[in-house]
Amino acid sequence: MGKIVIAIDGYSGCGKSSTAKAVAQDLGYTYIDSGAMYRAVTLHFLNRHLSPTNPKDILSGLENLQITFQANPDSGQQETYLNGLNVEKDIRSMRISERVSDFAKVKEIREELVAQQQRLGRKKGVVMDGRDIGSVVFPDAELKVFMTADLATRAARRQQELIERGELVDLEDIKANLGQRDEIDSNRKESPLLKVADAVEIDTSNLTFAEQVAQIVHLAEQRIKQTEDYASNHR
Repeated sequence: MGKIVIAIDGYSGCGKSSTAKAVAQDLGYTYIDSGAMYRAVTLHFLNRHLSPTNPKDILSGLENLQITFQANPDSGQQETYLNGLNVEKDIRSMRISERVSDFAKVKEIREELVAQQQRLGRKKGVVMDGRDIGSVVFPDAELKVFMTADLATRAARRQQELIERGELVDLEDIKANLGQRDEIDSNRKESPLLKVADAVEIDTSNLTFAEQVAQIVHLAEQRIKQTEDYASNHR
């Protein structure tokens, strides 16, 4: 079976990452977690007391930065490593959520991570989620999906994620955080969050997790077949 690139964009709290992981697993594809990469950058800069508005700090922060993904041998789940250190739990905290947009909008940071992401996707057979995947990272992706959901649903989902990690955060604080991130991500100068013309929009407000995964897998299978048919007819 042929392989394609699947780009999933959308708002925070829509279930992009968990959905993308499940889609990749169903298709036997590699999952590239762009959100985790930006969270790792944020952790890297904060731990080193580097500012996203200071050019010297940005240069210093990017000088020795390596983000990789490794499967946990016990759980089988993919985890994020920052310069060789497992930071999967650290990057999911509210401390990082509150600051990630400040770093994600920096041109130099985005350019560095986009270059890393594009190298990972050259062989196809990848699923990547984020906010500019279909517009910037993989504008030629065979399948582009834009996920959305109402703010109340997204906040409740994010709160549940945090509870499962042992972190109790007030629902209204999460709503405020998501709303602020929506505003920043949609209006930033560098690679703003937007739905590209050829993306398929999926509103997950009233969908179960299994339903949203199944929709994207079905779309992917259709695109794979179209790609194979096209290749067969142009040999």
